[in-house]
Amino acid sequence: MSKKHQGRTRAQESSSAIERMYITMRHLFNRGFYKPMGVSGETLREALLLLRPEIYGSIAEEKAELNGLLYVIDRLPIGIEECRFINLTSDEGYGKSHFEVIIPPKRRRNCYRIDEEQMNIEITRGRSEIYDILTHLTFLFIESHKISKRVLINEKGDTTRDWVKLEKAVLSTKKLTQNEREIAITHTANILGRTFEELTHTYHLFATKKQPERLLQIVYWLGKLAIEEVINNTKRTVTFSPVLRERLGHHIHGEIWANNIKEALKKNNLLDRPIHVISANLHSVMNTLHTPKALKTEASKKDIFQVYEALSQNNSEALRSKVRQEASKYGMIFIKDTSGTNIDVQIFDTAKINLDSLDLKINKDNLKSKKPVIFVMDYAFGEQAFETIDEFLKPYENGDNKTHMNVESISIMGKAGILEGGKGDIMIPSAHIFEGTADNYPFTNELCKEDVEGQGVNVYEGAMITVLGTSLQNKEILKFFHDSTWDVIGLEMEGAHYQKAIQSAARIRKSINPNVKVRYAYYASDNPLETGSTLASGGLGTSGVRPTYLITRKILEQIFNS
Repeated sequence: MSKKHQGRTRAQESSSAIERMYITMRHLFNRGFYKPMGVSGETLREALLLLRPEIYGSIAEEKAELNGLLYVIDRLPIGIEECRFINLTSDEGYGKSHFEVIIPPKRRRNCYRIDEEQMNIEITRGRSEIYDILTHLTFLFIESHKISKRVLINEKGDTTRDWVKLEKAVLSTKKLTQNEREIAITHTANILGRTFEELTHTYHLFATKKQPERLLQIVYWLGKLAIEEVINNTKRTVTFSPVLRERLGHHIHGEIWANNIKEALKKNNLLDRPIHVISANLHSVMNTLHTPKALKTEASKKDIFQVYEALSQNNSEALRSKVRQEASKYGMIFIKDTSGTNIDVQIFDTAKINLDSLDLKINKDNLKSKKPVIFVMDYAFGEQAFETIDEFLKPYENGDNKTHMNVESISIMGKAGILEGGKGDIMIPSAHIFEGTADNYPFTNELCKEDVEGQGVNVYEGAMITVLGTSLQNKEILKFFHDSTWDVIGLEMEGAHYQKAIQSAARIRKSINPNVKVRYAYYASDNPLETGSTLASGGLGTSGVRPTYLITRKILEQIFNS
C-alpha cells in the first residue's frame, strides 16, 4: 500500500514541476530576458532536474547524456553551442538581410547567426515553440556545467590535461587523422564520464559534411562557455525581443496563413464545394491518390504498401517526382508557406482526379456528384494547432461579404508516444485531456479500431493526453496516466488544441456545420515507458510507413463514401 502512495507522490511531484516550469517560462518571457545559469534560471534548472524527463536520460547524474544531447542539438541551430547571447525574435525582417538562414535538421524554424556571440531564433509558431526552445537550452546549459565541473582544477581556471588535449584537437586547422580522432575521443570520453565505446558509437550521429568532428566541437564550446561563466561570471543570456512579446498570442501568422489558403480556394472556384481538412504529412494523401497511375509498373509488380515504402526511401527522388508531376497534372495545388507558420499546404480537386485509377474502396458515382475538395495541411506545433484551425474555420471575408465554407470533415493524423504497445502501432483516441488539468474534450471519432484492425499493425483505442511538451515527460507521470482511471493510451501535443478550435467553430461561433465529422488517428513514434524506446533513441525508419498509409487510406475512403 505504501509503495503505491510513494509512486503517486513522485508523479504528483513531477506534475507540479512541469506546472512550475511553464509558469516560470511565462514569467521570464514577460520579463524580457534571463540568465539560464544565473539566479533567474534557477527554478527552470531545479524543475528539470527534479523531473528527470525520459528524453534527457541521465541529466541528473554526473556523466553526460549523449542521446539527449543529440536530440536537443538536432532541434537547435548549428553553432548555438558557441553563442553567449540567444535572442528569441518574431519575424522581424532578417529573411531579407545578408544573414544566412539556419534551419535545424529536426525543427522547421529560421535562425540567424548575427555575430560570433549571438544567435537569433525566429518564433512564429506560438508559445509551444518558446517552451520547446527554453527546455532544450536549459538541458544544454546543465550539461555544459557538468563538463566545466569535470575539467576545472581550481578557481583560477586551470584545467585538466584532457581539456587541454581536446582544445588542441578542436582548434587545429588540419583535418584529423583516424589516430588523432581516437586520441581526442579518449580525452572527450574522460571529460564526459562516458566510455570510449559509447562515444565512438554516437560520434557519426553528430557529424555533418561540413563538420565531421562536430561532437568534439559541441563538447568544447559548451565547456568553454561554462568555464567562462564560472571563472569570469560572464553568464549566457536569453532575451525575448519587444516585438515578439507584443505579438505573441495574437494569431498574426495563423491569420495570414488562413487568408492565403481561402484566397487560393476562391481563385480556383473551390470555396463553395464540400471541403475536407486533413492535418498530416505532405506525402501520404498525394501518394495514395496518385501512385497507382503515376507508378503503374511498380504497382502492378508489388503490394501497394511496398511501393509506399520505396517512395519513403532517401534515394527515391525520381519516383517521388513522378507522383508529384501526376498530382499537379490532375488538380493538386501546392501552397508554399509565406506567413511564417512553416505549414505548407496541398489542395486536391477530386473533380480532376482520374477515379478509375484509384485503388480505394469507394463509391465513384457519389464522388462524381459531390466533388469534394481535400485540403491537406502539414503538421502544426503544439498551441499553433489552435491558432491555424481557428483562423481557417472563420468565414471568408471579401469586403462586406462573408462566405461560410462548407467544411464537412476535419481529420487529424499524426505521430504520438504510446503507453502500451510499441513503435508503429496505431492509436485511435476517444477524447483528448489537457496535461496538468482535468480539461477534457470527448468527441465522436469517425475512425474506430475495426477500421484499421487485422492489417498487420496493433491498434489501441482510448483517451489521449495533450502534453505541453513531449520532452518533459518522465516514467512516473506516464505510468500515472496509464494506470489511473483516465486510462490513457498515448500522448501528443496538438489534439486538444485542434478539438478546442473545431468545437468553438461548430458549436459556439456557428461558422461551420455543427455536425462536422472529426477523425483522429496517431501512429506511435516511441514508447517512453520502455527504456531505450524514447524519441531520443532515433526515428521510426520504415516502421512508420504501414500505419501512416493504413490511416490515410481509411480517411480518404470515409471522405469519398460520406
